[in-house]
Amino acid sequence: MSGSKCVRLSGPLVKPLLDSVDCVLFDCDGVIWRGNQAVPGAPQVINLLKERGKRVLFVTNNSTKTRSMYAEKMSALGFNVAEEEVFGTAFCCAAFLQTVCALRGKVYLLGGAAMQQELQAVGIRQVGVGPDHVSGTQLDWADVPLDPDVKAVVVGFDEHFSYMKLNRALQYLLQKDCLFVGTNRDSRLPLEGGKAVPGTGCLLQAVEAAAQRQAQTVGKPNRFMFDCLAARFGVEPERCLMVGDRLDTDILLGSNCGLKTLLTLTGVSTVAEAEAHRASGCAERQGMVPDYYVESIADLLPALQG
Repeated sequence: MSGSKCVRLSGPLVKPLLDSVDCVLFDCDGVIWRGNQAVPGAPQVINLLKERGKRVLFVTNNSTKTRSMYAEKMSALGFNVAEEEVFGTAFCCAAFLQTVCALRGKVYLLGGAAMQQELQAVGIRQVGVGPDHVSGTQLDWADVPLDPDVKAVVVGFDEHFSYMKLNRALQYLLQKDCLFVGTNRDSRLPLEGGKAVPGTGCLLQAVEAAAQRQAQTVGKPNRFMFDCLAARFGVEPERCLMVGDRLDTDILLGSNCGLKTLLTLTGVSTVAEAEAHRASGCAERQGMVPDYYVESIADLLPALQG
């Protein structure tokens, strides 16, 4: 590939790019679907890539669904997807604790049912799911009962996040041998109509501030998510394309792992933002400049149908 970056992918450029890769990684929300609707043409793109012999895998920072839940949603939207092709942060966090950390003990989990299920699937016990209301005085809070078997605090998306949960996480993390892991650092969850709600990154930063410790994160742009799928499917970085809608997670993951990168404009980031990163002269920001961009992944259809 030439030294140029942020090139509009169209016409005669599409087929050579697809021919240069064996595996295509897709982010989900904003790339293949928006809310509960498939991006027009996306199911056909995914299914045709598979028919052409490409390995297609899915990588998402959303920790509120298990792999099986994602596969069910994708199938309902017309995608030909198997559960083992989906890598969410709930699954990858459980894999990280099991393989990299070799955790021996329980997890104090700031997260929901999906994370609970993925942890249980690899034999990791957890406590903490559900509401935890404030009671007593500040001295009581500092002496809140702790489970002596907890050896890690894990922060994912938790709709029941509260002061008492923050406090309990702090008390565990005051134990220096307690591991500290976060699913991802996305600060906002974009919604349809330009709306947004706070993301997991906000919760993680609150715990980090209280504990005065920095968590290890497993989601994009951390390379563990790629390492996780590469180990299972033998993916070669130089023969892999990362397709996403966010420069700071999807495209940066691709850059961090030596993948080709493609930005789709059906989600969060814009070409103007990518161009600003490229023109900044900042080496760190260059990792957020995609090799190519498209209006939608449906722009790949003509090359796949030809």
